[in-house]
Amino acid sequence: MMERAIVLMGCAIGAGLALIAGIGPGIGEGYAAGKALEAMARQPEMKGELTSSMLLGIACAETTGIYGFVTGLLLIFVAPNMFLGML
Repeated sequence: MMERAIVLMGCAIGAGLALIAGIGPGIGEGYAAGKALEAMARQPEMKGELTSSMLLGIACAETTGIYGFVTGLLLIFVAPNMFLGML
């Protein structure tokens, strides 16, 4: 009985920590978009190049948030059953 509680507690704490990973990409994407707008205001003729580079950078930053979200979902729904099956 105690083993089950420890496994569930560990999975819940791990899922919570993994879902905190969604904060970083949000901050990074906002910063990247702000700096791209700043650069476009200074040199409007570079709009196309800046936009494509910004979107590529934002897409790369978003993957870390998606990885954290998927890890959290796995820890909530898959890992408890897997670990409890080993006991």
